[in-house]
Amino acid sequence: MKIFVPIAVAAAVALGAATVDAPAEPTRVLADCERTSTGLVPLTDMGRRRYRGYRGGLYPNGRNRPSPAYLRQGLAAARQVKPVDGQIVLLSIGMSNTTQEFSHFKDRADRDPAKSEDVELVDGAEAGWDAQRIRSARSPYWELVDQRLNEAGAVPEQVQAIWLKQVISGEGRPFPQDARTLQASLRAIVRILRARFVNLHLVFLSSRTYAGYAITARSPEPQAYDSAFAARWLINERMQRTPKKASGPWVGWGPYLWTDGMKGRRDGLTWSCDDVEYDGTHPSKTGAQKVSTLLLDFFKSDATAKPWFRERGGPGVEPVLAPR
Repeated sequence: MKIFVPIAVAAAVALGAATVDAPAEPTRVLADCERTSTGLVPLTDMGRRRYRGYRGGLYPNGRNRPSPAYLRQGLAAARQVKPVDGQIVLLSIGMSNTTQEFSHFKDRADRDPAKSEDVELVDGAEAGWDAQRIRSARSPYWELVDQRLNEAGAVPEQVQAIWLKQVISGEGRPFPQDARTLQASLRAIVRILRARFVNLHLVFLSSRTYAGYAITARSPEPQAYDSAFAARWLINERMQRTPKKASGPWVGWGPYLWTDGMKGRRDGLTWSCDDVEYDGTHPSKTGAQKVSTLLLDFFKSDATAKPWFRERGGPGVEPVLAPR
């Protein structure tokens, strides 16, 4: 059995973030390291199998890739991504796990020679701000995002791609109510993103990592597993719109992060108790590194990301000037 020694949690930001993701005064507790598998099947491995009546796969019909028509829309959106005043901002939106993972990703990507110098990674995620707390355009969270952009020397007009990873903290409703509620929050958040970032072209969704070791009710199993259906259903909504009615950013999957603990998934990804902190919910350094590897591989290889993430710009592409 592994012993975790908690550290003090940073004070909530001045904007009023509540510590719904992390306890204000952590005590000596242990992650549930015995629960190395839930028996649930990762969506990417389900094929045409069903979970409580709902088919798996990241996209419709049990598939893990978008339909050719929807992929064409994504590629068209990716072609619109170009430097605005010399920068393309890839912004993260989410809660505590999101900021921990994106911070590791940023550190690795900024040292990777394959990443375009035009791409600026800005971490807009923050502990305590779950999907319910940021689904309103009046939430103070959005002031925090503006502050992060300002600190990075960026402006909202430069935000053209977003990695969105969210949950509802303390979610205890059964499936599919838990996933449907999160889906509604994600839908509201995407509407806010569209309104705040006029040059936003791409939104990449990820769901939770394995939470079988969790000893808190913030994002346990099976709600962590269920969160992928919220992302899947939101993307499916977007796919069903006709091109003439399609507006706003293209929404698709980023890396799928869930795996069945040490049982793992078909591509070999496992999630051990060493990959989480003492609460079994937040990623440890090794867990954050695993997610950062998935993120870096995704943005360097996915057809909707690599043209702008890896390259400084295609031939004949002129930079766009941000409105003053």
